[in-house]
Amino acid sequence: MIKIGSHVSMSGDNMYYGSVLEALKYQSTAFMIYTGAPQNTIRKDISRLKINEALEKMEESGLDVKNVVVHAPYIINLANPDIEKREFGIFFLTEEVKRTAAMQVSQIVLHPGSAVGKDREQAIKWIAEGINQVFSNTKGLKVKIALETMAGKGNEVGKTFSELKSIIDLIEDKNRISVCFDTCHTHDAGYDIKNNFKDVIKEFDDIVGKQYISVFHINDSKNETNSHKDRHENIGFGHIGFDALMEVVYDEDFKDIPKILETPYVEDHAPYKEEIEMIREKKFNPNLKELITKG
Repeated sequence: MIKIGSHVSMSGDNMYYGSVLEALKYQSTAFMIYTGAPQNTIRKDISRLKINEALEKMEESGLDVKNVVVHAPYIINLANPDIEKREFGIFFLTEEVKRTAAMQVSQIVLHPGSAVGKDREQAIKWIAEGINQVFSNTKGLKVKIALETMAGKGNEVGKTFSELKSIIDLIEDKNRISVCFDTCHTHDAGYDIKNNFKDVIKEFDDIVGKQYISVFHINDSKNETNSHKDRHENIGFGHIGFDALMEVVYDEDFKDIPKILETPYVEDHAPYKEEIEMIREKKFNPNLKELITKG
């Protein structure tokens, strides 16, 4: 069975337990969460996350915690030229890794950072230094940091496989670093996954090593390839298309790796249950958005 799910919320009184319930509602076998709002640093104490209740529900439901992924907040920028902001990013990412470990999750996805001063070589060094410090701060924890492939919007680092390789080369503990392969971002960065996913993966393998891929974000794109815009679309309704995305989801080399949907809501309705069902059936439904809005 494929490990497929979506981003789910973690809020209110039920927190992590509520995330599990939402994932089960979508008939997921994987899911991704933020440990708090991705745009700020406000976090509830670990004791309030309802971790035990969540783990018990997962065990009862057959949902393997190995297929749960945490995503770090967007506000962390380990490449910021301002040393105080960089140090805060290291501190906050350290705390997020500790929270991830407490939830028994094995990986946290991180946007590598933005080269604010446009010096990309220096930005790469700062990102690696920051991650090395986070790993030093969390010795004994087995949480991986999964660097996300980026679309190249603004001064984002990680828009090429070579940039990811440059960061990984500087990481001291290679056992704790991996890659989150985002289909929309990779497409928008200029890689032709629509027509040549196998070739793209071969290029990734030649440069980085495909063994580093630990999670996929499965998203269609509202934009043509090489647009560098990062605008997600529902599965099959964008410029990547359903067939190409199914090639990614069902690639034998990555069958045991969680696949996470981050597709947009349709008129305030979560699309994940219907999209997951469509993916499992391997048949595109052009009326999917109407189906979603009807509830």
